[in-house]
Amino acid sequence: MTTEEIIQPVLKDLEAFEGYFSQIMKSDVPLLEKVTHYLVKRKGKQVRPIFVFLSCRLFAETNQKTLDAASLVELLHTATLVHDDVVDDANERRGYFSVNALWKNKIAVLVGDYMLSKILLLSLETENTDLLAVIARAVREMSEGELLQIEKARKLDITEEIYFEVIRKKTASLIATCCEAGCLAAGAVEHRETMRLFGEYVGMAFQIKDDIFDYGSGTEIGKPTGNDIREQKLTLPMIYTLNNASQREVKELRNIIRNKYDQSKEVRRAIEIVKNNGGIAYADEKMRYFAEKAKEMLIHFEENEAKKSLLGLVNYTMERRK
Repeated sequence: MTTEEIIQPVLKDLEAFEGYFSQIMKSDVPLLEKVTHYLVKRKGKQVRPIFVFLSCRLFAETNQKTLDAASLVELLHTATLVHDDVVDDANERRGYFSVNALWKNKIAVLVGDYMLSKILLLSLETENTDLLAVIARAVREMSEGELLQIEKARKLDITEEIYFEVIRKKTASLIATCCEAGCLAAGAVEHRETMRLFGEYVGMAFQIKDDIFDYGSGTEIGKPTGNDIREQKLTLPMIYTLNNASQREVKELRNIIRNKYDQSKEVRRAIEIVKNNGGIAYADEKMRYFAEKAKEMLIHFEENEAKKSLLGLVNYTMERRK
């Protein structure tokens, strides 16, 4: 399915969401209004609201609670991106200047805090405490995942098992939240765990694909960037290689990651070692494993346009090129 076909069942929902979310982000404080307007205008592909709307439409028509759920998720996603850019000292986000690059760290942190407060207020004002509980769990897991990654990166002792735990918490928990929240908005409470797992598996596959991008893969993906190596992040291709390469190559890799991560020639050498030892192929295999697990979660639901699109999103996760 093309991306246009995937979003077709929720096009009207996305249009309604645009206006609703813009209203939610408004503020009487001029500086805050300026920053939030900047963020709203530069939203990405709205993948997370799409998951919310499709997860609802799998069981029922969308409603006001679905709009609220999509807004809560987008508020959380935007807040974490703003805070992440501060933590990573990043000056760009999706090709645009980050909030901290334009308005400095203090304002960026406060804007992120403001959006988190909006999550609390919107949940209470709309009496969606069930959605708030799901969102709060995601905040906790995303924070735990980030801290776990930082801790293990310092020691270079991250195992495959810990890696999966990190990406489950950091990335997959938010997609899982989208799918569970959409399910709750539809009133299909009995299916919330199945939809949460569906989102979790998709999120795992999505993150592994991102990790593969960093190493490139011939002509399909383009030039490798090596950003994860420069940031001393151990992702699945590297973890596999450290566990399976020769002793000499493992020693060379560890030296690059610890001491030469900022040298382009050495980063290229690390990428070469990972590719030659099957690190990319192994990561691709694991990505497809999680994608298939996601598809299995939907097997017993009746066929409709939303189900087709959700399955299309799983395939998009595997086949996307950026």
